[in-house]
Amino acid sequence: MSELTLFLIKVAYLAILWIFVLSAISVIRSDMFGARVPEAARGTGGKAPKPAKQPKKGRGAPSHVIVTAGSNVGARADLSHAPVLIGRGTDAAIRLDDDYVSTRHARIAASGDQWFVEDLGSTNGTFVGTVRITQPTTITLGTQVRIGKTILELRK
Repeated sequence: MSELTLFLIKVAYLAILWIFVLSAISVIRSDMFGARVPEAARGTGGKAPKPAKQPKKGRGAPSHVIVTAGSNVGARADLSHAPVLIGRGTDAAIRLDDDYVSTRHARIAASGDQWFVEDLGSTNGTFVGTVRITQPTTITLGTQVRIGKTILELRK
């Protein structure tokens, strides 16, 4: 082989190596800090968002979400402070020490009299029962929500 061919192979190899390294850094960054959302896509138009309506407190309405299985058994968050953020991040209402949980993994929020769980683009997904969810999904009292190795439930 000529020297020019060997030089071009070396340059191509280095380019592929750098592309791999930069993509790995990008994946780690997005897992640690979350994906960037442009200001225009947030839907607020630069204005402060309106506070979410709190669901009516009825006799059968849930009052908190609690961890029932996993490394953080007993951790809980009141639903009066909805939406409830779940993840490894410091801003999460329920912080989970689980290797399979993203920094901002899922959110539990209300709409009218119903409660919904929403996956926030996590790597390992959020499950309601045994089904992986891809959009906001209704949950009721006692419905098991699995995030990593942790199981959460709505309770009175």
